[in-house]
Amino acid sequence: MSITFPSSRSRWTAALLLGLACAVQSAMIGVNAPVVPLTPERLSELDSADLRRAWGQYLEHSAQQRAADKAALAAERAGSAATPAGPEGGNSEKSMPLNQPPAWYGSAQALLVANNIVSFQTPAGGWGKNQPRDRPVRLQGQDYVANSNSKHPTPGDFDQAIEPHWSYVGTIDNDATVTEIRFLAKVAAQLPPEQAAVFRQSLLKGLSYLFSAQFPNGAWPQVWPLQGGYHDAITLNDNAMVAVAELMGAVARGEQGFHGLPQHVQEQAALAERRAIESLLATQVSAQGRKLLWAQQYDALSLAPVSARNYEPAALSSAESAQVLIYLMSLPQPSPAVVQAVEAGVAALRALAIEGMVWGKVDEAQGRRLRPRAGAAQLWARYYDSRTLKPVFGDRDKSLHDDVDDISLERRNGYAWYGTGPAKALAAYAEWLKSCRTPLKAQQGHDICRSDGSLQQAASDRADP
Repeated sequence: MSITFPSSRSRWTAALLLGLACAVQSAMIGVNAPVVPLTPERLSELDSADLRRAWGQYLEHSAQQRAADKAALAAERAGSAATPAGPEGGNSEKSMPLNQPPAWYGSAQALLVANNIVSFQTPAGGWGKNQPRDRPVRLQGQDYVANSNSKHPTPGDFDQAIEPHWSYVGTIDNDATVTEIRFLAKVAAQLPPEQAAVFRQSLLKGLSYLFSAQFPNGAWPQVWPLQGGYHDAITLNDNAMVAVAELMGAVARGEQGFHGLPQHVQEQAALAERRAIESLLATQVSAQGRKLLWAQQYDALSLAPVSARNYEPAALSSAESAQVLIYLMSLPQPSPAVVQAVEAGVAALRALAIEGMVWGKVDEAQGRRLRPRAGAAQLWARYYDSRTLKPVFGDRDKSLHDDVDDISLERRNGYAWYGTGPAKALAAYAEWLKSCRTPLKAQQGHDICRSDGSLQQAASDRADP
C-alpha cells in the first residue's frame, strides 16, 4: 500500500486512517535486518574526498581511543592479586537529580555523588549507563561501567555485546554522560574555586569527549569509542542526540550553570549544536515529496533508517520525533528550514493521531491490548513504516508485524508500543505560535523571531539552521 499526499490536510488524514484500518487484516510483514557495520571499507560509498578523509580520521581516532581505554584498565590491573567486582547497576538518573535547590549541590550528599562521577569517568571522558552514582568511588582495576548486556539474549541478538566485558564504555544512551556533566556543573557552581576545580576539570573532559564523539555529519552515535552493531548508528532513541544538542546549546550560551567556561569551549559547543541541527534537518524522513518524522536510528553514512534491538525496526518513531520537534521549537532564532521541519513534523503527528483508543493491560492472560474507549486521549503507535505509514511491531525473534496482538506476550507487555507522548509536541507547537517562534511570510524574505518575541528581518535565502 502506498500513501498519496493531496494538498488538503483532511484528505491526507483520511488516507492515513484508511491505511490504519487496512491493518485489521494482520500479517507478518518482514524480518528485522541488522545494521551494516560502520567500517573503513565503507567509506568508498562517499562521493567527496574530503568526507572520506574526515570519516577516516574519525574512525582512526575512535579505534585509538578504544585501545587507550583498554590499556588504561589493563595497567591498573597489572600485578593486582584480584580484580574488584564490577560496579552496581541500577537507576542512574535518580541518583543524580538535576532539580534540587542550588544550595543542595554544595551538600555532603551531592559531593558523594560528584566524587563517584569523577572516579568512574572513562579515560576517553565519558560515562557508562544504568549505574547509581550515590555509591562509593571506583576502586583501582574496577570496570568503568556496570553490566548493561541484554537480559534476554537470543541467538544472533542485535544487542549482544561483541566483547561481553566491554560494553557501553562511554555512551549517551539513557541520558548517560549528559546527566553527569550537568550534575558536575551544578556542584562546581556551589563550591569555592579550589574545591570546584576537580569537578570543573571533569565536566570539561566530558564535553571534550562529546566533541570527539560527534560524527563528521554532526550527529552522535550511541556509544563512543565505537562499539560495533547498532551502537554505531546515529542515535535519536530515548532522546539521546537531542539531549546532547540541548547540552551544547546551554554550554554555548553559558546557561544552566555553564557560565564562565573557557571561550574556546563555548565556541566548540556552539558549532557542535549548529552541526547537530543540520543533521536533524537532513534526517527528517520524506515520502512522496513531503517531510514527515524521524527514525530512532540511522546509518551514519547513508542516513537511511536502521534497526536497533531485535524488535526495534527501521521505522519512523513518534516518540523520538516529538522530542526532536520540541527541541527545534526551543531554538531562540529558528531558520526557515527549521520552521518548515517543525510544521511538517507537527502535521504528520496530527494526521497519525489515534482517537478513542487506549493501550493497557486487560488481564494476565491477554496482557496489554489496544482497545476502544470513548473520550480517550490521543494515542500514537511507537513505530510507523516510512513507506505506508502503518504501525509496525517487532518481536525478539526479529519478526515484524502490522498488528501488536501478533507479537509475543512478553514483548507486548514489555515495550511501549503505543503512547501519548507526542501530544506534548502538539501542545508545544500551540505555545510556539503564540510566542512568535515561527516566522511570518513577508514580501521581502522572512520575519525571524528574536528570543524576546520581537521580530527582525532576515534574508529569504538564509541558510544557517
